[in-house]
Order: sequence, then structure tokens, then C-alpha cells
Amino acid sequence: MRIAMIGLGRMGGNMVRRLLAHGHEVVAYDHAAAAVESLVADGAEGASSLHDVAHRLTAPRVVWIMLPAAAVDAAIAGLAPSLDAGDVIVDGGNSYYVDDLRRAAELAERGIHYVDVGTSGGVFGLERGYCLMIGGDPAPVARLESVFEALAPARDAVPPTPGREGAPGTAERGYLHCGPSGAGHFVKMVHNGIEYGLMAAYAEGFAILRRADVGSLDPGPGHEAPPLRHPEHYRYDLDVAEIAELWRRGSVVSSWLLDLTAEALLAGPDLAAYGSRVPDSGEGRWTLKAAIDEGVPAPVLSAALHGRFSSRGESEYADKLLTAMRAAFGGHV
Repeated sequence: MRIAMIGLGRMGGNMVRRLLAHGHEVVAYDHAAAAVESLVADGAEGASSLHDVAHRLTAPRVVWIMLPAAAVDAAIAGLAPSLDAGDVIVDGGNSYYVDDLRRAAELAERGIHYVDVGTSGGVFGLERGYCLMIGGDPAPVARLESVFEALAPARDAVPPTPGREGAPGTAERGYLHCGPSGAGHFVKMVHNGIEYGLMAAYAEGFAILRRADVGSLDPGPGHEAPPLRHPEHYRYDLDVAEIAELWRRGSVVSSWLLDLTAEALLAGPDLAAYGSRVPDSGEGRWTLKAAIDEGVPAPVLSAALHGRFSSRGESEYADKLLTAMRAAFGGHV
């Protein structure tokens, strides 16, 4: 298939390479000319503008957008005037599913199909393949079958769940048409909310392991925390890198996230190469909004999201108020 990719960043560029490796023809566009040139060297056809993207495709066109959520509307607005009825726009980024509903309705008025594809795989997707969560009308989704097959992992990448051997469907092949417009990004939204919680659990657990020697430490003057009643209970100098490696083997908490954690700790258990600010790109917030609307308790995901806020200093004002109150009622400096 001949397809265009708009947005050649950490994921988009490698998705182009994976499509090329599976025999697809790809028109590549990004505002950064160097990103386009790199993919032209790998066999893609470069485009100089959104209009040029449409010009280089033959109707019915397929254009995949791989941009931050805030940039998608502008890209569609710049692209749609050059498209025709029957063309397909795919948003493979992390858009809010409510925006998908609006975009699909607006584009349908012009006869243009809109497909939302939650894409997971990160920078490893080129080799591992991408997990694709798809929303949209059945006809355009079916047209993209060969693209999904190229981007997703091979069927034998993961053994099927016992009892599913030979079952129909595409989940075992790494992609799934989840439902109508917005369904793909809804599933990806919750996927990322779960990801927040899993990452927070690993981070907090390893932090507790690393502090297991607190009973051997001198808190120093001015330390306001209550003294340990039994410091002898916390005199373990634990090797967190070795523990991460251990847990990768046979443990019920083994996972790809743990594999990545083990790699980071092996490079330096003090994590000196990393900062402590943790961004959030919106999916955690949207997941919690859905949980509230549905009346579903989600305390773990909520705590994980608020932990990210705190990492960026968003709790500083509240912390200052705590300090002010303590100073007022207790004379604490």
C-alpha cells in the first residue's frame, strides 16, 4: 500500500521504517527537514508540505498522523482541503477520544474517513512491533489491514493464552478493531492510565528497597521526622540492580517495564543520569475523568497521576501552606 506518515519523531520515524521493511511505499513529512531526509535515505519518499503529501498520493489516499495530541487538529485542518471523499486520515497519537468523535463527524461531512489508532511500543517498536488499538468504521479499517499487519508484532511473538489456540480474531496478531470512532483511543487511554500505576508501583517499591539501610544512617541535626523505634530493623544494604535482575526470573511481577528498570539500575543504581520530573501527556487525566463519569473507583491510577504532578513541583504551594500552618500553630521553623 502507498501511505503517508506525518510526524517522524521517536515513534513515527520507526513506524515508517517498519512499513518500508514490509514492502509498503511511504510518503514522509515532518516540519524538521532532517527527519525527512533521514527517512528518504532509508527508502521513503519525502514531502515538503501537507499539500505536497496529498499531491504525492493517489486517491483513495491514506494519511497517518503521528503527532502530539495538541497538534492534530492543526494538521487535519492543513491537510483536509487537499483530500477527497473516500480518503482516510489515521490519528495514531495519543489524542483524547472525545476529540476523535468530533473529528470523525466533521470529516464525514466531506466524505473523508477518520480512524483512531492507539499505538503502543515506544522506541522499541521498530524491532518488537506496535500494539494497535483501533477505532472507526469497519470499511476504512478493513482497507488498512495490511498496514496494521506490518506494524504489529508477528503472531508468534507471544504465545497465545491457553485455550485461545486457533481462535478467530486479530488480537493475537497485535492489533484489534475495538469499536467505532474513539474506541481505539479510549482503550489506549486506559492502557496508559494502567501504565502510570505500574510504573509508580515499581518506582515506589525500589525506593523502599534502596532506603532499607535507613537504620544505619545518621539523620543529622534538625531532622524533624520521628526517630526510628527500631533502627536495627532497617540495616540492609540491598543491591537494587541485582534484585531487579532477580525479579525478572520467575517472579509474578516480571514484565517489560521491569526489564527496562533493570537496565536503568544496571547503568547506575543512583540514577544520576536522570532527573526527577515526570511528565504526563494527558491519558492519565482522561482515564480518571472516565472513571469518575462511570463511577469506577481508581485510587491507584489517581495516586500515580498525582505523584507525577508532585514530581514537577505542582505541590510546592500546598507544601508552603503546610509549612505556614505548622509555623503558626507550633512555632516550627
